[in-house]
Amino acid sequence: MKKILVLCTGNSCRSQIAEGYLRHFAGDKAEVYSAGIETHGVNPKAIEIMKRDG
Repeated sequence: MKKILVLCTGNSCRSQIAEGYLRHFAGDKAEVYSAGIETHGVNPKAIEIMKRDG
């Protein structure tokens, strides 16, 4: 199984969204994670954006 890591400085929004979409589209074909060197927790805006997109 492939492993994908989306890495950025803050892991504050875009990388969280990328992780969500990659998990959705990869399904069982990959393990997807996001991380940052200065993490700030889950961003409510990232969740809101992905909910709107379905």
